Amino acid sequence: MRNISDTIARLAAMRGGPRPATNIHLDRLSDLGAFGSNPGALRARCYIPSDLPPEAALVVVLHGCTQTASAYDHGSGWSTLADEEGFAVLYPEQQRANNPNLCFDWFVPDDTRRDRGEVLSIRQMIDTVVATHGLDRRRIFVTGLSAGGAMAASMLASYPELFCGGAIIAGLAHGSASTIPQAFDRMRGHGGPTMAELQRRLRDASAHTGPWPPLSIWQGTADTTVAPSNADAILGQWHRVHRIGSGKPRTETVDGHKREVWCDDAGREVIERYTIAGMGHGTPLKTHGEDGLGNAAPFMIEAGISSTRRMATFWGLTRDTDVQRKKTSRQKAPGTAVERRTPVENPRAVRMDHAAEAAKGPQRAAATGISKTIEDALRAAGLMR
Repeated sequence: MRNISDTIARLAAMRGGPRPATNIHLDRLSDLGAFGSNPGALRARCYIPSDLPPEAALVVVLHGCTQTASAYDHGSGWSTLADEEGFAVLYPEQQRANNPNLCFDWFVPDDTRRDRGEVLSIRQMIDTVVATHGLDRRRIFVTGLSAGGAMAASMLASYPELFCGGAIIAGLAHGSASTIPQAFDRMRGHGGPTMAELQRRLRDASAHTGPWPPLSIWQGTADTTVAPSNADAILGQWHRVHRIGSGKPRTETVDGHKREVWCDDAGREVIERYTIAGMGHGTPLKTHGEDGLGNAAPFMIEAGISSTRRMATFWGLTRDTDVQRKKTSRQKAPGTAVERRTPVENPRAVRMDHAAEAAKGPQRAAATGISKTIEDALRAAGLMR
């Protein structure tokens, strides 16, 4: 394990990491309100179209470090697509009391283990929004960017029976790090568990024995914050659960970018990977033209391809004719809706008081000890204000 001084030096070198978005935008999201014991002390925000059809699908979206739910929605355009296609969107939102840089704690084992911490909070949000709005439990999807992508990987690993599909943008494999120093090493592509160990950690994250959700992987080749080798690690981690073997993928070009597709024995597309040439760290967007969606901003990058639309297409959420051909084969069979359960919890000792946090505005309590050291390092690196 690296010592704290080495970690701080690495933090200071990472000025290419996320910084808060400064663009002003309309917040289209609303607060979900109470959603259970919330052991991870997260906030829940959502977008429900006014004409939402009965038993609509749900997309869970996890923002990156320094971002808020509303800023990520403005950039990615998920709520706009929800209006077009008729599904609901849920945005878990990190709080500074948990992580001063607003990163989901994907490197903390008690936040990524089934029925613990942040993953359980997100599970509770999903249960609540599905019950409140009469959504279809057989069509729940999850995606995220960077730390949100790593947390999406942990949600898929911890609750594979819950999701009908997932997507990871510039993220990391589940179980790849368990400390802050390890997290920075893995982001840079250094060290980490063997592929066999990553595959074991995915299988051991739950007792799931059924089919696994299809996975979409996105990575820029010029990403200096999360090294492209992490996309290879995610792909390798998921190969075995989808029984893909060592066969070569089908390769095609979509909007000028490379798409690789792996199919299972029945010919169903179970993993796709988009490699965005020359793109740095962020979510790929196509903001212009008839199919334009979202808005460019820090870490929301105009790349001529909309990851939001393409993910929805892969999952069968759009009216794209090619998708309709595949949609039925990817959806769970009738009668396999996920049932409510009462997990054994391990809540945090201190819960966040959301009313008090809101009253503070941009101010927050001073950190002490090791927390202060880390915050000072983050500021020196330009990773927080």
